[in-house]
Amino acid sequence: MPRVLRIHPADDLILALEDLPAGARVELGAEAYELRDPVPAKHKFAARDFDAGAAVTMYGLPVGRTTCPIKRGARLTTENLKHHAATASARPEARAWSPPPYARLTGRTFQGFARPDGRVGTANHWIVVPLVFCEARNVMVLRDALRDELGYRDDAAYRQHARRLAERVRQGLRPDELLTLDLGAGVQAAETPRLFSQVDGVQFLLHSMGCGGTRDDARTLCGLLAGYLVHPNVAGATVLSLGCQNAQISLLKEELAKRDPAYAKPLYILEQQQLGTERALMEAALKSTFAGLAAANQARRSEASASKLVLGVECGGSDGFSGISANPVIGHASDLLVGAGGSVILSEFPELCGVEDDLVRRCVDERVAARFLDLMRAYAARAAAVGSGFDANPSPGNIRDGLITDAMKSAGAARKGGSSPVTDVLDYPERVTRPGLNLLCTPGGDIESVTAMVGAGANVVVFSTGLGTPTGNAVAPVLKLSTHTALAERMPDLIDFDAGPVVTGASGIPALGEKLFEQILETASGTYRAKADRLGQADFQPWKRGVSL
Repeated sequence: MPRVLRIHPADDLILALEDLPAGARVELGAEAYELRDPVPAKHKFAARDFDAGAAVTMYGLPVGRTTCPIKRGARLTTENLKHHAATASARPEARAWSPPPYARLTGRTFQGFARPDGRVGTANHWIVVPLVFCEARNVMVLRDALRDELGYRDDAAYRQHARRLAERVRQGLRPDELLTLDLGAGVQAAETPRLFSQVDGVQFLLHSMGCGGTRDDARTLCGLLAGYLVHPNVAGATVLSLGCQNAQISLLKEELAKRDPAYAKPLYILEQQQLGTERALMEAALKSTFAGLAAANQARRSEASASKLVLGVECGGSDGFSGISANPVIGHASDLLVGAGGSVILSEFPELCGVEDDLVRRCVDERVAARFLDLMRAYAARAAAVGSGFDANPSPGNIRDGLITDAMKSAGAARKGGSSPVTDVLDYPERVTRPGLNLLCTPGGDIESVTAMVGAGANVVVFSTGLGTPTGNAVAPVLKLSTHTALAERMPDLIDFDAGPVVTGASGIPALGEKLFEQILETASGTYRAKADRLGQADFQPWKRGVSL
């Protein structure tokens, strides 16, 4: 295994692939470097001397500016490097593009659920949606009432653990004894068979919005919820409304009509202030949901073209290996899917800061490029107006593991989008309508971003992580990729795919990208179940349009 890596020939930062002590001598090609400081794995050291205020380069892009003189072989940290990114000035370039060569690319299919609007689902869910947070309790009551009876509860082992602890408390165990108590393996209790065997789940999209904000907030929420109602992984929905909230039923129907004027799925909308008592509402909701589930249970998988897949690409809990292993592996798989006629969504606009030039060059026309730059600049201005900025995007965990500026993080994050042309740019919560690479304006927060991509139509999500992130989605399977093998071994219940062999040199990006592409098709067909789904990680978090980095 190599000890260090220069990612791009023009880079003057070098990445440590293992922990390197001060004084270590490392060789890279014809050059040798003596380290002035300890450099942990995933961090970088200077390949040359820098004056104060000098721009430094990684991935062939500016990723920071020095705050003091830095000597060759010294470690780069938040104390000697600050965020700096290039200003976008490019124009779209008409250039030919071909997908990576792969003998098995042509004519690929998966087994999915055909929907009335021509789209194809990779799963078959019923959703229960509150139009306003005032209905959250009623949705939770429905959830508790339905999960056991329908066979969707997935926490039997933990309930057994809680039962054992409760028994020991009754027996008089002290707090210190409880902390060291062996709970055993948590043998699974016999699960209730699923009443509706063709329905993958009943998902409850809880949120804290719908009233009290601006009218734009209400419309945006209704747009997102409409995106989930028309989603191909959703068979139908039960919607609970209070009646007086900003997010009115009429607003939801307007947004629904924008996305699918001929909407033909089962949809039950119940308003508490019209029905009267809570009991009347809940009984109507239960009957409607059971009727909808019975209809949804008639769906069966059938063969569909891979061009019907919409892939959301995400990274979270990123580290210094994200941009050299998992993200480029995702990018290669993304290019293969575009080559098969499918669509890819690249989001997290705060993590595209510094790579605007490349993305603009890849835009198919001036309109698409202009919209991307307009959305990026408006987002950056909103952040600056509240005293923040994209430079505040890296989290403490990112920084601890080597991503010390936003531009450095962005340069690696953007590699998830591969190399294909940018065919469209979408503002939240718009929906994908064009094949190819779509840029979607979202924050960098993992759950907000994944929620938005699925609302835009992603029916599978791939998610790279270097630190380990327990995130899924309510209706779309989320595949987790580890950036290094140690993480895959430490958190095997979370990680679906290990991109660590790229770091060790045991495998190349194209080979792993092809393997990931095949796993995406298996997941879409239901023959592979994502670890997030197995753990019941059905996250849903709308973005209240403001400054979220």
